[in-house]
Amino acid sequence: ASPAPACSNSRRPWFIGLRIYNHRRLQTAARSLARFASALQLADVPAVDVERATQCLIDLVGVALLGSSFPWAQSARRYAEHYGAGGTSRVLGGSAARISAPLAALANGVAAHAFELDSLRRPGAGVHPGASLVPVALALGEELHSSGSDVLAAIVAGCEVMFRIGTASLHSSESLGFHAPGLTGPFGAAVVAGRLLHLDSERLCEALGIAGSLCGGVLAFAKAGNGAMVKRLHLGRAAESGILAARLAQSGFEGPDTILEGGFGFLETYCSESDPALLTAGLGERWETRQLCIKRYPCHVTAHTPVESVRALRDEHRIAADDVSAIRVRASAKVVSHHAAHEAADVMALQYSVPFCVAIALVDDVDDPLAFGDRALGNPQVHALARKVVCETWPDAPSGWASNVRIALRDGRTLERDNDDFLGTPTRPLSSAQLRAKFLRCAGGFAHAQDLLEQLEAIAGAPDVATLPLA
Repeated sequence: ASPAPACSNSRRPWFIGLRIYNHRRLQTAARSLARFASALQLADVPAVDVERATQCLIDLVGVALLGSSFPWAQSARRYAEHYGAGGTSRVLGGSAARISAPLAALANGVAAHAFELDSLRRPGAGVHPGASLVPVALALGEELHSSGSDVLAAIVAGCEVMFRIGTASLHSSESLGFHAPGLTGPFGAAVVAGRLLHLDSERLCEALGIAGSLCGGVLAFAKAGNGAMVKRLHLGRAAESGILAARLAQSGFEGPDTILEGGFGFLETYCSESDPALLTAGLGERWETRQLCIKRYPCHVTAHTPVESVRALRDEHRIAADDVSAIRVRASAKVVSHHAAHEAADVMALQYSVPFCVAIALVDDVDDPLAFGDRALGNPQVHALARKVVCETWPDAPSGWASNVRIALRDGRTLERDNDDFLGTPTRPLSSAQLRAKFLRCAGGFAHAQDLLEQLEAIAGAPDVATLPLA
């Protein structure tokens, strides 16, 4: 064997180089994000971003209460109650029984994503803030008796970190077959949990490093024609993983601080394209939380502008489904590759398909969330209309969510509409009254819905989130 190269300073201990190496690593994106998130005070957050975090919380609780009624959410709840009995936290829409915080977060995350109504970001970045962050904030907040202001600060911090990670991915993970929110979610969830546990920046950085090994979720459900329930699990696992990562970090467990931009890190492993500079761009100056987007319809976000257009054309021209001979939707290449199915065997596949969502907009009241459920799945007219919808790529689309809808009628007329926005986006935010209306549509069957809504609207002053009437 060749001899080891001579050291330029034979008296220099071997660990000095390691110290220098570690010192250089202090500037990683995970360390910068952890320093920011651990130091964030709610008083330093602009009022508009506190308001967005509050809206995110209100919206998610209502959405999860609706979601808790579906079989896949009930399966997750039974699992959580079986293995988590004797804890401190509650499952939304379940019994008053208390279970462990990680499993409550899992069950509530599944319920949150159970019906395609949970929040996201505009422009899209493969993130679902409500379903990733709020289940952690509530479950761990109950265990720790956190105040409402602590919960809101944690949600803001989680958004600021998770949104930047998603943005740096250039939303390219799904081109490789990953379900992006299952990848980004554990990072945001770890920040929320770490904040509530009062981790310092070093421990929070470790939590981010651990969270990177807990990413998961593939898009097989979009191609298989079966097994769609698993999509709902991805956000529940993200929420659960955040608590796992933060608790392990609290106990001294370590994770790589180059987890985001380093070799075999998140951007290199899970993304076909990325821009590492976006991980920390504008940190503390440009608030990502205000990019939060609240869904109006329970379907994939790429269907929102075509659904809104079809609804507007239907109402303006008083057309019925039987008047339609063909529909063309021009949209992003992702719609054509991922969201153009003409057959749906389950609710998730229907909600994921632009043709089916457009068909629903012609035959039902899209303000009713249940219009996008079993009612549509069992309606032959919806299936027949979906087969009349052709999706094409719109090369000059102004954004990834924009669409051009053209409806050909049997009488020879053609109706057309472009749309690049919908109610609930940062440029067209829901008013307080509209958010209340959505909450009550979703949670109306829950015994304490009105009382819960009023307490969530005043969450910033709540001394203990464990007192919320969640069950």
